[in-house]
Amino acid sequence: MRSNQLSFDPKKGFFAAIASFHRAFAGIGVVSGVINLLTLTGSFYMLQVYDRVVPGRSVPTLVALSVLAVALYTFQGLLEWVRSRLLVRIASALDLSCSRPVYLAMMRLPLRTKLPGDGGQPIRDLDQVRGFLAGSGPSALFDVPWMPIYIFICFLFHFWIGVTALGGAIVLFILILLAEVQTEKPIRIANGLAASRGALAEATRRNAEAVQAMGIGGRIRDRWTEINAEHLAATARASDVAGTLGSIARILRTMLQSGMLGLGAYLVIRGEASGGVMIASSILMGRALAPIDQLIGHWRGFVGARQSWRRLQQLLAMLPDEGGRTMLPAPKTALSVENMGLAAPGANSFIVQDVTFALKAGDGLGVIGPSASGKSTMLRGLAGIWTPVRGTVRLDGAALDQWDPDELGQHIGYLPQDVQLFAGTIAENISRFDPDTTSELIIAAARNAEVHDLIVHLKDGYETRIGESGAELSAGQRQRIALARALYRDPFLVLLDEPNSNLDTEGEASLANALLRIRQRGGIVIVVAHRPSALANLDLLLIMGNGRTQTFGPKNQILTQVTRPQHNTPPLKVVPSGEEK
Repeated sequence: MRSNQLSFDPKKGFFAAIASFHRAFAGIGVVSGVINLLTLTGSFYMLQVYDRVVPGRSVPTLVALSVLAVALYTFQGLLEWVRSRLLVRIASALDLSCSRPVYLAMMRLPLRTKLPGDGGQPIRDLDQVRGFLAGSGPSALFDVPWMPIYIFICFLFHFWIGVTALGGAIVLFILILLAEVQTEKPIRIANGLAASRGALAEATRRNAEAVQAMGIGGRIRDRWTEINAEHLAATARASDVAGTLGSIARILRTMLQSGMLGLGAYLVIRGEASGGVMIASSILMGRALAPIDQLIGHWRGFVGARQSWRRLQQLLAMLPDEGGRTMLPAPKTALSVENMGLAAPGANSFIVQDVTFALKAGDGLGVIGPSASGKSTMLRGLAGIWTPVRGTVRLDGAALDQWDPDELGQHIGYLPQDVQLFAGTIAENISRFDPDTTSELIIAAARNAEVHDLIVHLKDGYETRIGESGAELSAGQRQRIALARALYRDPFLVLLDEPNSNLDTEGEASLANALLRIRQRGGIVIVVAHRPSALANLDLLLIMGNGRTQTFGPKNQILTQVTRPQHNTPPLKVVPSGEEK
């Protein structure tokens, strides 16, 4: 069973993934059938010993029956080992088949819509499904269909033996229904609280410095403790229900086995059954009810896996179909923005609206404006991170949604305001973890960002491991390496958000030179900036306010207009918040 032979269509859901293993499940069904037939060995061994060996006092018959029983038990154990390994392999293959679309959805859907829970929930859901499939719960599901056969054999022994077995099976099935009703809600609540607990823990980890510096660790700890206590209470409720029903099932099964033995003894006394039937029926009763007992014991895991399964199906149903696209040529000439409107994922109100402008190869655009004017949001729309609610962004006439996201990313260099690097080496981060990269491409990007000398002066040079989020580097070093990553393979469109916020004078000079090189090679560069030094070597300027374009045109002309004294215009009055103008 090789994972590269498996395929998974998110539109068809996980049942399609399960169906792709139909041959393996059919094989498990056959193996389970043989196992259940071999389980009758104990009952028939006792039947033959009490009814033939003991009355006939035949030692050779006893030896022959014992050898045969040992052989059958051994074969049964071997088949159960095979079944267990098959279930583990199916679970692993299902994970391999589904992990790519699940991870893709987890990565991309937060940029399209607001998802509940913390970011790692889909991976935990997939682990839950795999864990259940690899456990002993599915084995019980394969054994349950054989219960009628065991009960039928009990009826062959004696009518009242069959009635007793049937009654016990009905009672245990009622316990399964109770487990379903009583555990569904507590498990769902516990899973939701676990997601909230994980999200808070991750937020605390990301903001550990601020938490420590501002002395809010105790309050955050108390908040986490409160959520954790609620999670533990919900988990305890689910465990209490499952544990109680499991204990009742085990006690009931033991009582039924003993009761079956007593019933058999009564029938022997009355001369309606033999001693072998008495012993065999008791053993058969235990085997007939064992799958239900196991199901009750594993019901919590089954309910959890089913809920995880449902969440994954809902997640994948929201994943847009991005396959089968025609590969477009690399953009080389123009960027156009037509009446673009943007809103945060899952929100209804516009952050940016009615933005329209056009740039051609070699243009450099600076974007300025007050805080919360929509500058960074506009860059997200240009990069294809957020999909426009209305309007269009085009590269060489093709709307961004016509591109495969991974292919589009090869033509865009993006430096976000909050620089994030990945655990790994400097070379891996600059190359965007490209498996086909070369040293020449990495060094070329570093030289374009003028960070090569900085890197080679580090202890391990390009092989320096930077830690999680680049924690081993200073803020300025992270920003300059992120700039080199944005320039890797000379992308046509380069989008930089506050690229000089952590740079010194030398870093700002290197940034200005990098902007000039981008334009000289025929690329387009757009820089969001608060500091005027970031606008060097740019020829166009766009001023934003209240999420709209206020002015767009040649930089020098706009700056002249903005800084020119307006003698007939009264000075602006700063109005405190809440007052009328």
